[in-house]
Amino acid sequence: MKILTTSQIREADAYTIKHEPISSIDLMERAANACVEWIAGRYSDLNVFYFFCGTGNNGGDGLAIARILNTAKYYKIKVFVIRHNDKTSPDFSINHERLNKSKNIDLIDISVSNELPEITSDIIVIDALLGTGLSKLLSGLLSDTVENINKSNASVISIDIPTGLYAEDNSSNRGKVICADYTLTFELPKLAFLFPENAPFVGEWQVLPIGLSTEFIAQTTTNYHYLTEENILPLLKKRDKFSHKGTYGHALIIAGSKGKMGAAVLAVKSALRAGAGLVSAHIPNCGYTVLQSTVPEAMCETDVNETHISGRIKTGNCNAVAVGPGIGNDADTVRALKLMIQDTTVNTVFDADALNIIAENKTWFPFIRGGSILTPHPKEFERLFGKSDNSFERLKLQREMAMNYGFYIVLKGAHTSIAFPDGSVYFNSTGNSGMATGGSGDVLTGIICGLLAQGYKPYEASVLGVYLHGVAGDIAAEKMSEEGMTAMDIIEGMGETWKAIWKKSSAT
Repeated sequence: MKILTTSQIREADAYTIKHEPISSIDLMERAANACVEWIAGRYSDLNVFYFFCGTGNNGGDGLAIARILNTAKYYKIKVFVIRHNDKTSPDFSINHERLNKSKNIDLIDISVSNELPEITSDIIVIDALLGTGLSKLLSGLLSDTVENINKSNASVISIDIPTGLYAEDNSSNRGKVICADYTLTFELPKLAFLFPENAPFVGEWQVLPIGLSTEFIAQTTTNYHYLTEENILPLLKKRDKFSHKGTYGHALIIAGSKGKMGAAVLAVKSALRAGAGLVSAHIPNCGYTVLQSTVPEAMCETDVNETHISGRIKTGNCNAVAVGPGIGNDADTVRALKLMIQDTTVNTVFDADALNIIAENKTWFPFIRGGSILTPHPKEFERLFGKSDNSFERLKLQREMAMNYGFYIVLKGAHTSIAFPDGSVYFNSTGNSGMATGGSGDVLTGIICGLLAQGYKPYEASVLGVYLHGVAGDIAAEKMSEEGMTAMDIIEGMGETWKAIWKKSSAT
C-alpha cells in the first residue's frame, strides 16, 4: 500500500472525479457512508454524538456523516459548525443545506469561543474541523475548540486526520492538536500516523476505502509504502517436492558470549523456523552445551575462546550470515568482527552488539558489503548515525544512510521501517506491543538470515522477515497476551505464521 503526500491525495481525488466519473459531492457521500458503517458497527443509537465541523471539505464530510447516521435512526446528534472564517467550500455548502432539512438534528453555528458547548465524558465527539490541507498552526476559535474537546475526556473520532496535525512533517508543529481515540482516514494512510510522537493525537487509525482511482494510485510514484499482504505474497518462494536440505541454504549465526547465550539460541531457532535448510552457529566455547541441548537441529562451531567470539571466522561455506546477538564488545570480538567484514562475500545481517561495535568504528562503513541488512533499535540507530530531533528527521537520516552506503536499514519499532538503497521505505503493519520484550530482536535477526540463506534477495528478506516476525508476534499475543508473551513464543508462532501466509497465497 502506497503512502502518498497531501498533494498527491488531492490529485487522486481530482483524477477519480474526472475519470470515473463521479461528482465531488458524490465522492464525499461515499466517504461519509464508509465512516457511518464503521461508526454504526461500534456505537449504538443510544450514544450521544457531538459533531464539530469546519467550513471546508472536512466539515462537509462531518455534515454528511451526521445526516446519514440520522437517517439510520441515530437521533441523539448535535452538529456544531465552527465559523472560524467567512469561507465555505461548495461541497460543505451543499451538505449544510441537506442537513438543514433534517428534522431530528440540532445544527448550531459557533462564531466565538464562549459559545462552545460543555462536553461530558459520555459523549462521542466527531472531529471534522480541518482535513489534510492544514499548513499553519491553529489559532483563535479553532485552537479554542480543539482545547475544549481535549479537556473533555470524551471519546473522539477524527475524520481523515486529527485537526491540527500535519499529514507528513510535524517538526515545526507546536500548535494544539486533537487527541483522537480513533482516526478514520480515507483510502491510504498518512505518513504522520506512523511516528510514535503522533500516537497521542492519532489513536487507533483505520483506513477506509472510498474508491479512489486505482489507476492513478498505481502510476503515482512515492518513496513510502505500508506493508500489506499484497506486498508480501508475491515474494514467497514455493518449495520443490524433490528438494533437499541443501536446496534451502546454509545460514551462519555468529552470536553469544558468557551470560548471553540465550541470544544465540533465539537467533538460531528463528533461522530454522524461517525455513533455512541448514543452520550453523559460531559461539564461544562456554555455550556449546547450551546450544547443542536447546537446538539439536543446528550445527555448532565453537570459538577458541571460552567466553566470547575471537579470531577469524570462516564464512565461505554458508549462504548468509547474521552477526551480533549477545556477542559483547570485548577487544577480541571487535577484531573478529572487523576480519569478518573484510572476508565475508555473502549477504549479512548486522544486529545488536555488532552494531554497537560498528558505531564505535564508523570508518568501517565503506567496507561493509553493499546489500547488508542492519537491524538497529532507535538507540542503536542513534549511536550509528547520530541524533535526530524527531521521527520525521530520523526517517530522512535513515533514507540518506541507506542510499549513501547501499544498506538495508531496518529500524525497529511499532511500525518498523525498512529503508532501501534506492530511497524507498516500507513501514510494517504487523506486530504488537507484547513484542517489546528481551530477545525479540534476536528472533528477527534469525528470521531474516534464514530467508537470505534460502535465496531471498536482501530487500525480500528484510520486508518479508519483518512482516512474518510481526504476524508471529500477533499469534503469540493471541495465545499468551501481550503482557505474558516472550521472544520464544514468537518463534513458536512461526509455524502457524507460515501456514496462514501460504493459505492466503493459495486463495489469491
